[in-house]
Amino acid sequence: MFLVKGGENMLTKTLKIQLYPDEKQKQSLYETQLLFTKACNDVSNYIFNHDFNLNQKHLHDCLYYQLRKDFKLQSQMAQSVIRTVISRYKTVNTTLKQKPYKFKDINTNQYHYVKRNVEWLKKPIYFKSNIAVFVRNRNYSLIKNGQYSISTIDGRLKINCDSNQLDYIQQFNDWKHGEAELLQRHGRWFLYISVSKDIDSVEKQSIQHVVGIDRGLRQIMTTYNEKDQTQFFNGQHVLKRRRHFKKLRQQLQSKNTKSSKRRLRQIEKRENRWMSDVNHQLSKTLINQFGKHTLFVLEDLTNVTFNTVNQRHKNHRYEHASWSFFDLEQKLIYKALESHCMVIKVDAHYTSQRCPKCGCIHKDNRNKSKHLFECVKCHYKSNDDRVASMNIQELGKQYISGINKPHFEKLEPKLEY
Repeated sequence: MFLVKGGENMLTKTLKIQLYPDEKQKQSLYETQLLFTKACNDVSNYIFNHDFNLNQKHLHDCLYYQLRKDFKLQSQMAQSVIRTVISRYKTVNTTLKQKPYKFKDINTNQYHYVKRNVEWLKKPIYFKSNIAVFVRNRNYSLIKNGQYSISTIDGRLKINCDSNQLDYIQQFNDWKHGEAELLQRHGRWFLYISVSKDIDSVEKQSIQHVVGIDRGLRQIMTTYNEKDQTQFFNGQHVLKRRRHFKKLRQQLQSKNTKSSKRRLRQIEKRENRWMSDVNHQLSKTLINQFGKHTLFVLEDLTNVTFNTVNQRHKNHRYEHASWSFFDLEQKLIYKALESHCMVIKVDAHYTSQRCPKCGCIHKDNRNKSKHLFECVKCHYKSNDDRVASMNIQELGKQYISGINKPHFEKLEPKLEY
C-alpha cells in the first residue's frame, strides 16, 4: 500500500492561453519551435545511446554548449530542451512500469510478469510535433498591456492574447508559475502554462468518510462507504462506445491508404479525448458526492490485468486491457488533493475472494460468470463487484486505524463436500 499525493502537498494546474500573433510573428514562432524540436530529438538520441543516463547535470555538461552552437538556442532554451527530454523519458518510464511485460510459461501454463523501464525501448523517443518550452521571466512573461513577451530566434516578440482570459489568468497571480509550452493546433497558437501552489496536507485524524472503489468495465466503478451504501456506475455504454471505435479502426486499417491512416489518427485522438472526459466526470462525481475529508481507497492495479482469465472472449479483451484506469486514478488524485481529500492504493490480492462478513478467502466464493459472490463458509451472498468494494473499504479502515500496509492473508477453511 502506498499513499498517493499530487506531489509533496503541491497542487498543479495547466493554464491554456490562446495567442494572436501576426503573420511575421507566426513565422518566428514556427522556426523557434522547429529548432527546439530538432534539439530535443538530438538530446533524445544521445540519451538512448548512452545508457539512458537522465542526470540533468551530466547531460548539461555533455550537451549544453553543443546545443547552443548547433541550434542557435539561447541559454535558457538550451536548458529547457534538456529538461523537456528528461521529463519525457521519465514519463515513458512510469508508463512502462504500469504495464509490465506478460508472458506464459509453456511448461506450467502460468502467466508471469516482468517489470519494464526505458531500457526496453528499441529506439529513441521521437518528438514528432513541434514544441518550444519557455521559462517565466527568462524567456516569457506577461506584460501590463495584456501581451505576452516571448523569446524567439528573432529576439523578443510581444504577442497579443485573448483579453477575456486576463481576469482568469490573474486568479493565479499568487501561484508559482512554471514552464510554458508553446503549441500550434489547427493554425491557432497556445501557451500551456504550468502553475502550482502549496496546500495543507490531509491528516488521518481529519478523515470523516472512507470509500472503497472497485474498478472494472461491466461496472466501471463500484463504491462502498461506511454507511453500508453501495453505488454502481454502469459501464455498458462505455463498452458499446469502445466497440464502435474498435470497429471504425478495423475498417480503416483494412484500407491501408494515406487518407485512412490520417483518419485513423483522428479517430484515436477522438477516442482518447472521450475516455479522458468520462474519467473526468467519474472523478468529479465522487468528489462532489462525498465532499471534503474523504479517504478514497483504490486497488493497486500494477501487474494486474483484466484479461488473465483464459475464458474471456477475445472480442472483450481489448475493452478490458485498453481502458485508461491509470488516467481515472490520476484525475481522482488531482481532484482529491484540491478538495482536501486523500487517496491511497492498497494490495489487490483477495479483494474479490474474501467474504466481508466472516473473512473466509476462497476462490470458489466468487462465480464470475454470474457476477455472484457466495461464501462457502457462512453462505453470505451479494454482487461480486459490491463485495470487492467492501473489502477495499475495509483495507481503508485498517489504514486509518494505524496499519500502514493493510492487506488480506489467505487462510482457506477445510471444506466438507
